[in-house]
Amino acid sequence: MSEWPPYDAFLLLSFGGPEGPDDVMPFLERVTGGRVPASRLATVAEHYHHFGGRSPINDQNRALLAAVQAELVGAGLDLRCYWANRNWHPLLADTLLRMRDDGVRRALCFVTSAYASHSGCRQYLDAIVTARAELGEGAPGVEKLRAFFDHPGFVGPLAARLGRALDQVGPEAPIAFTAHSVPAAWAETSDYVRQLRATAGLVAARADPAASHPWDLVFQSRSGPPSQEWLEPDIGAHLSVLAAAGAAEVVVDPIGFVSDHLEVVWDLDTEAAAHADRLGVRMVRADTVGTDPAFVAMVRELVQERISGAPARALSPLGPHHTHCPAGCCPR
Repeated sequence: MSEWPPYDAFLLLSFGGPEGPDDVMPFLERVTGGRVPASRLATVAEHYHHFGGRSPINDQNRALLAAVQAELVGAGLDLRCYWANRNWHPLLADTLLRMRDDGVRRALCFVTSAYASHSGCRQYLDAIVTARAELGEGAPGVEKLRAFFDHPGFVGPLAARLGRALDQVGPEAPIAFTAHSVPAAWAETSDYVRQLRATAGLVAARADPAASHPWDLVFQSRSGPPSQEWLEPDIGAHLSVLAAAGAAEVVVDPIGFVSDHLEVVWDLDTEAAAHADRLGVRMVRADTVGTDPAFVAMVRELVQERISGAPARALSPLGPHHTHCPAGCCPR
């Protein structure tokens, strides 16, 4: 008999966001841990207050969890389903306590980040270790599922959404694939940029078989001090370059995100769109995958890979990403 208990739960783990105006500053202070000046936090807080002080990410995660739960039940997988966040309620430690009290012993964890990076992988792994240590004896085991940047269930829905966006522009309009910027030093310790480029290439090839639309990988949502080097070019600077080169329209595709949370609806739909309008460039934004049935089915496939050794599907030479993250992966 195996020394390990069977998997008996599924955990959706995400970043988190405020549920109302009173949550905004405490949430931002928790995320930044005192490393960001209060003046900068006040500026970011206004982005949330623009949408009533409520981040869309929580409702999106509730919808994703409900869809995944139905998918697991339909596949005959008897797993109790839970949701937790790194940075706001329901906090991971609180959810693990609930899981322990429910009798959960070993859970598979889907993190809503498709790519390997310090912020998208290592910080989640460290959060799991910290939360389990805080809970102590009886804390459920939690195993993170692999990165899914080149899984057909992620690439396919992205390509379909990009195709619909390309239908709204001319045959040679450029594509700007966007992802969250990170410190350049973090990018050097992970496959973040290589995986993003792989995903962009796969999505572009499927959405634009004739390869008539030139594309670039650009970054958004930088939050570090000016003295620190972060991944570039920024989406705003890129739009300025396109306008100077004579582009009349552009498709922006946020492949770095799985749902339309604040960094999409503010940084792209509000700030980038306003910048494009000032430049005289028509900007069309492709949708994120959200709860697309193929994406939901992909989550179930990742679970089956771990439970039963089902084949791991991947579309690039970089994948499938290692099943279990090695010790010290994606360091700061």
